[in-house]
Amino acid sequence: MEKEQYLTVTALTKYLHRKFSADPYLNRVYLTGEVSNYRRRPRHQYFSLKDDGAKIDAVMFQSAFNRLKFELEDGMNVLVVGRVDLYEPSGNYQITIEKMEPDGVGALYQAYEQLKEKLAKEGLFSAPKRALPYFPKRIAVITSPSGAVIRDIITTTRRRYPIAQIVLFPAVVQGEQAADSLVGRLKEVNARGDFDTIIIGRGGGSIEDLWPFNEEKVARAIFESQIPIISSVGHETDTTIADLVADVRAATPTAAAELATPVLADEILRIKQDRLRLIQSYQAMVKLREQRLHKLQHSYVFVQPNRLYEGYLQKLDNYSTKLKQVYRENILQKMRTFSEVQERLQSNSPKEKVLLSEQRVIQLQKELLNSMKNYLGIKEKRLVKVASSLDMLSPLRVMNRGFSYVTVDDHIIKTTSDVKVGQEINLHLTDGKITAEVTKIDGNEK
Repeated sequence: MEKEQYLTVTALTKYLHRKFSADPYLNRVYLTGEVSNYRRRPRHQYFSLKDDGAKIDAVMFQSAFNRLKFELEDGMNVLVVGRVDLYEPSGNYQITIEKMEPDGVGALYQAYEQLKEKLAKEGLFSAPKRALPYFPKRIAVITSPSGAVIRDIITTTRRRYPIAQIVLFPAVVQGEQAADSLVGRLKEVNARGDFDTIIIGRGGGSIEDLWPFNEEKVARAIFESQIPIISSVGHETDTTIADLVADVRAATPTAAAELATPVLADEILRIKQDRLRLIQSYQAMVKLREQRLHKLQHSYVFVQPNRLYEGYLQKLDNYSTKLKQVYRENILQKMRTFSEVQERLQSNSPKEKVLLSEQRVIQLQKELLNSMKNYLGIKEKRLVKVASSLDMLSPLRVMNRGFSYVTVDDHIIKTTSDVKVGQEINLHLTDGKITAEVTKIDGNEK
C-alpha cells in the first residue's frame, strides 16, 4: 500500500471535528448527569458529566457560566443544554454547555437558597435593625416611576401624614439591569444624607420578575445603608433576600407607607390631649405651690423669727453647763492622779538606796584591797619558791664550784671530736671568759 493512502492524526481529527460540527443532532443536545471533577477556575470551567454507565468531558465558557443563578458544586445533578464537539488537539469529544440548571430544583430557587444560607452565616439577617424615625420629614422611594407602588405610597402618605415629603428615585426593578440600578439609587440616597427613611420595592410577579431583589449586591447595599430601609417587594407571600436584610419588611406598598409615617390627625389629637394634661398638671402644681406659700407665710418663722433660735439658745446653755461640769471633773481627776503619783515617788525615794549603795561600795573597796594584798602575798611567796628552785638548777651555781663550759663560735663543745688542734676555744667561768688554743687532744679509748 502506498504512503499517500495513510492519513495523519491531524487530518483524521479534523475530519471527525467536521462530522461533529455538521451533525444537526449534536448541535443542540439536552443532557442530565452528575457533575464530576469540578474545581472553580478564574475564567472558563472544565469538568465532567457522568451517570452510572458513562462519562463525558464538559466545558462551560465564562460568558455562559456568569449567567448561572446558583453556585455549581461537585456531585450536583444538573440539566444542561449544549453542543457536542471534538477537541482536535487531544482527539476527545466534549460537550460545550450553554445553559444549566439543577435537576429537580429550579435554578433561581437554588440560587436563592444558597445566597440566603451564605448571608445568614455572615450575620446580615441577624444584625441589629435600625429604628424607623417616628416623624420623618423626607422619605426616599426607590421603585419604578410607572408602577402602582409609588402611587400607593403617595396616596397613603398624603392621607396619613401629608407634611412628609416623598421623593421618587426612579429605578429599574426587573431585568438584568435592575440590580445595578437599585444599588446605584441606594448609594445615591445615602450620599445625599438628607432623608429619614428609604422605601424600596416593586409590585408582585414571578420569581424571575422579583429576582433583582435576591441579588447579593442589592442585599449588601441595603445592609450597608446608613438610613433605615423598608422593603416592600411582591405580595405578602413573597419573601426576598432584600426583605430579610432590610430593617423592616412591609407586605404591600400601602403597609410600607403606614410603617414609615404616623397618622397626622391622631398625632394632633395626641398633642392636644398632652397639652391639656400639661395645663392641668401645671395648674395643679401652681395651686400646690400657692398652698405651700400661704402656709409658709403664716409660719412662726416669719411671724416670730426669734422663736427659731430659742431652742438653739437653750441647747447652747445646756452644752455650756455640761462642758463646765466635765472640765471640773477632769481637773479633779488629774489632781487625784498627781497626788497618787507623788506619794508613790516619796515612798520609793532613791536617796536611801544611794546611801546604802555608797556604803556597799566602800565595803567592797576594802574587801578588794584585802583580797589584792592576800593575792599578791601568795604570788610573792610562790615566786620566791620558784626562784629558789631555779637557782638550784642554775648552771651558775655549778660553775661556782669550779666548773666551766667550752664554746667555739658560740657553740658549746660537748666531745673532743667537736674541736681540732690549733683551734681557738672559749672557756666560760663564773667571773668571765678565757680564750685558749688547743695544742693536744686526748680522747677516751673505748
